[in-house]
Amino acid sequence: MENFTSGHIPSEDGKQLIHALQKELGGREIGGGTIEFHAGVSYRNILVWRGKSDASPLAGTKTQPPHDVQGQPVADHLPVGPGREMLCELMELSKPILANHPATAARAAAGKLPATQIWLWGQGKAPQVQSFEEVYGKRGAIISAVDLVRGVGALLGWHRIEVPGITGYLDTNYANKGKYAIEALGAFDLVCVHVEAPDEASHEGKADEKVKALEQIDMHIVGPLLEALPRYGEYRILIEPDHRTTLLTKAHAHGAVPFAVCGDGIPQSGQRSYDEVTAENGPMRFDPGCDLMRWFLG
Repeated sequence: MENFTSGHIPSEDGKQLIHALQKELGGREIGGGTIEFHAGVSYRNILVWRGKSDASPLAGTKTQPPHDVQGQPVADHLPVGPGREMLCELMELSKPILANHPATAARAAAGKLPATQIWLWGQGKAPQVQSFEEVYGKRGAIISAVDLVRGVGALLGWHRIEVPGITGYLDTNYANKGKYAIEALGAFDLVCVHVEAPDEASHEGKADEKVKALEQIDMHIVGPLLEALPRYGEYRILIEPDHRTTLLTKAHAHGAVPFAVCGDGIPQSGQRSYDEVTAENGPMRFDPGCDLMRWFLG
């Protein structure tokens, strides 16, 4: 797999390709149900399978995240299990549709990476969860350009704040994220600002871009929020990654992640660094990680 994002294909190009897939394959009966393609943001899109029963043809099937297999043979990372044939068939059917689309030809002519096929992974049913307000008694809002994160926010009952110029990539508008987060402080008990850029830089193995992204987050989001929060009385702020993504492997990794918290009722911990080693060996560990939110809200 050369590049799992097709060169970070713009949403406009991606939408054209997804619409073409829906036109050619949408409504196709497969695995006892029918399929639908829905456009998302950039290279992140979704396939919906609608069956006539609760039984899923993908039960017991394991798929591989594409961002974990860059530079590796695709054949070594195809789905395994009962749904392998179904998913592999759809991925093969997508190849000629994308190859013959004008948007693909235009990208190639411009020297950009073309989208050569879909990669299906991350299957699951829409979950039913208690709202964040029911569990914690707090009203929340989410700022993110990533559909997965926005979807989690919707499941939690959080308000999704639309911010112009955010992309889920290195060119996102950091300043607007900070500005809109500050404007939301008076309306919600908790505002979550998600920034995908450091993760994307890691997937591309770009240490310099990762540093730049962290500096932009500090300058345009964390700094302004720290200045604004005292105006609202007692406050706390939590900064943390949602997982590890190493520059060495360009892939996600398991293990504890660091977090930093300050505000009312938070004593100094004496830690001198913010990194995975400190997270692994430091005095404060939360297992399961969801316990961190209950502690943070105090």
